[in-house]
Amino acid sequence: MAGVGMKEDPAAKDDLILALNSGSSSLKFGMYRRGASDEEPVLTGSAEGIGHGNGSLQIRSSDGTILVARQSIHESQSDALTTLAAAIREHIHAVPVAVGHRIVHGGPKLVTHQRITPQVLDQLRVATHFAPLHIPQALTLIGAAQSIFPPAAHFACFDDAFHQTIPELASHLPLPQRYFDAGIRRYGFHGLSYESLVHHLGEELPERAIFAHLGNGASLCALRNGISIDTTMGLTPTGGIPMGTRSGDLDPGVFLYLLRNEKFSADELEDLLNHRSGLFALSSGESDVRTLEERARANDLHAALALNIFALSVRKVIGAYVALLGGVDLLVFTGGIGEHSDRIRAAATKGLEFLGLTAEKIQVVAAQEEQQIARCCRMMMT
Repeated sequence: MAGVGMKEDPAAKDDLILALNSGSSSLKFGMYRRGASDEEPVLTGSAEGIGHGNGSLQIRSSDGTILVARQSIHESQSDALTTLAAAIREHIHAVPVAVGHRIVHGGPKLVTHQRITPQVLDQLRVATHFAPLHIPQALTLIGAAQSIFPPAAHFACFDDAFHQTIPELASHLPLPQRYFDAGIRRYGFHGLSYESLVHHLGEELPERAIFAHLGNGASLCALRNGISIDTTMGLTPTGGIPMGTRSGDLDPGVFLYLLRNEKFSADELEDLLNHRSGLFALSSGESDVRTLEERARANDLHAALALNIFALSVRKVIGAYVALLGGVDLLVFTGGIGEHSDRIRAAATKGLEFLGLTAEKIQVVAAQEEQQIARCCRMMMT
C-alpha cells in the first residue's frame, strides 16, 4: 500500500532517479520520475543540522504532503541517507535506477558531469586538495549510496562544470604560469543552480543576464546567451563575496599577517576562512540572515553592518558585471537569501537604475538544484 500522499504507479518505478545535494551539514534530496516535458518530483526533502544537536528531517510527497517530519540527530550524511532509504522503501516501494551526486569540485581533470567509475573515484581522491572540506565528504556519501542502492547507476554532477566556458581572461589568476598549469585557476561554483535557471528561463533568457545565488554560500555569475563568462567564486567556494561563514576574497596580506603574527597553521587558517568569517564574524556570531534582519530591526548595529556589507558586495559585483556585459537585460535572484530577503535584494540593487537595471528586469526564481541533477542524470542515461 502506498504511503500517505503517494499514488501507486508501478509503471513509473522503472525510471526513478534519486538526486543527492550534499552540503557541509545538510543533505537535500529529491526522487524524480520522467514526466511529459520535465523531471517530476515523487518526493523531496532535506536533513538539516547533520552532526549537531538541532538536526531535523523532512520528507514531502509530490503534492506537498509531509511524509516524515521529525527532529533527528544524524551523525553523518551517510546516516541521513540510511534514514532516507528507509522512507523510500516505506512510501514508494521501489529503488532508484540512478543516483545523482552533487560534487562541488572535481579538480582540473573532472570537468563534465559523468558516470561514477573506479577511475573517477580515484581522480576525485587525487583532487582532494582542491576542496579538502568537500571532496572527502562526497566520497564517503558516494560509497554509502553505492552500498545502499547497489543496482543503481551513480553519476557525478559537478558544481563547477557550468563554468568551463569562462574565457582564460577570467579564469587565469595573476600567478606564474606553472600554477595555472597545475590547475590553480578560477573554477566557479553553484553551477547546477545556474544550469537550472538557464533551463527554467529557456527561450526567455535574454543575451545579457546576471544570476545571483545568495544563500549560506553565495556567488554571482555573468552570462552571455546562456553561457557563463565570469563568476565570483574562484579556486574554491571560499572565494568571491562574503558569505554566511566564509570570508570571500581578502587581501593576501591578511593571510601573511595571520601566518606570521598569529602563527596560524594551514588548518587553523582554513577553519577561520570557512567557518568563522563572513556574516558570522561581522555580526559577532550569527550567520542566518532572517535572524540578522530581526536583530537589525531591533537596532543591533553589528547585525545591520553584516547585512549592509553583504548587500554592498553583491551590488558592486552587479555593477561590474553590467560593465562586463555592456548592459543587462535580466537579473535573477535565487538561493535562500536571494529568494526570501526583500531587504537584501532591495539594498543590492539600490541606485543601479542609471545602469539600466530597472524593476522589470529583476526576477526571483526558486533554486532547483536537485531537479537539475535528475535532468543531467537522465541525459547521461540515454
